[in-house]
Amino acid sequence: MTETPPGRRVGPALALLLMLLTVFGPLSMDLYLPVLPALTAELGATTSAAQLTLTACLVGLAVGQVVAGPLSDRFGRRVPLFAGIAAYAAASVLCALSPTVETLVLARLVQGLAGAVGIVIAQAAGRDVYEGGALIRFYGRLTVLGGLAAVVGPVVGGQLARVTDWRGLFVFLAAVGVVLLAVTAAVFRETLPAERRARGGMRRTVRDFRVLLSDRLFVGAVLISGLAHAALFAYLSGATYILQGGYGLSPQGYSAAFGANSAGFMVFGYIAGRTAERVSERGTLAAGLAVSAAGALGLLATGLFALPLAAVVASLFALACGVALTAPPTTSLALAHHPERAGTASSVLGLARFGFGGVAAPVVGLGGAQAVLPLGVVTVVSIALAVCVQAALVGRASRPQAPAAPVAG
Repeated sequence: MTETPPGRRVGPALALLLMLLTVFGPLSMDLYLPVLPALTAELGATTSAAQLTLTACLVGLAVGQVVAGPLSDRFGRRVPLFAGIAAYAAASVLCALSPTVETLVLARLVQGLAGAVGIVIAQAAGRDVYEGGALIRFYGRLTVLGGLAAVVGPVVGGQLARVTDWRGLFVFLAAVGVVLLAVTAAVFRETLPAERRARGGMRRTVRDFRVLLSDRLFVGAVLISGLAHAALFAYLSGATYILQGGYGLSPQGYSAAFGANSAGFMVFGYIAGRTAERVSERGTLAAGLAVSAAGALGLLATGLFALPLAAVVASLFALACGVALTAPPTTSLALAHHPERAGTASSVLGLARFGFGGVAAPVVGLGGAQAVLPLGVVTVVSIALAVCVQAALVGRASRPQAPAAPVAG
């Protein structure tokens, strides 16, 4: 097994692969959003039951990271990554073959569990090979690529819906997994040498979690990230029904609206990485929460006063851009000072993002598939809680002394 030697500059192929590994989450959730109403009808499911296919994937993405992160700290990044990508491709095939919504929910859970491995290892391996400003820029690029996948996902899904059904979309995801497996085999070299791996088994893992949860700044950054993503995933869960059912957009029209919002996510994610590095991580985070709050309040107003389509799209755009602004600084604040347990720290961050999202997503449908008000309430509450955490924990927490990074970026 070839290892990345200390001090080696990160090559473009490895950097690109680490960013591509983050597409598991966005593609798994976004590609089939344009055909979610059709899936609901074909399987004879209720809206809430169909939305559970999204929730199951989110839960898998959350729980899988908590398992994969500590394992990668102990056994290295490469072996768990191969296993996760292979399992993801197989689970995607199972999704395509599902005969009932209940079977699909279970297959989506497995797909999320497997897909979580790529996400957590991309962040942890990035911490292995980057430090300082390069680390913040890397997390900014992860946000941008996540936005790009969110743009490509619904657009490709909408176009594929012209020639295939929702089952064909999951076959496409399986093909993506196979391609990434081949690229990983060709490009990925171990980033965590044996001498830097965690030892001590479960006792060491428990101790690492205890250290992380006693770090005020880490806990605050994780909670803010989770709450911001709860608002984002509520949007992902509810927008397809609201825009297509409530406002009459076609799957292609929904893809275009969603793509425009995701393009904003990309741009503001890039801006956040640069601003957090050059100006202030905490200032960028505060700005992101302010923009998110504006979007959430716009959705609440739309639900209360039946505002037109333009108000919904503008509010969703502001919400997506605001969450993008929060992503690089929260990731950097959470992971930068724990290089010796980067996989475990990344797993907690992922658990919060996808776990909170999994809770928020089905709540949006409780008031009716096409109702905007539940979406407005969920997003406002999520961002309001994030603002409270920012004031109580992150704003007052002192930055811990960072250990010397073993690998130069």
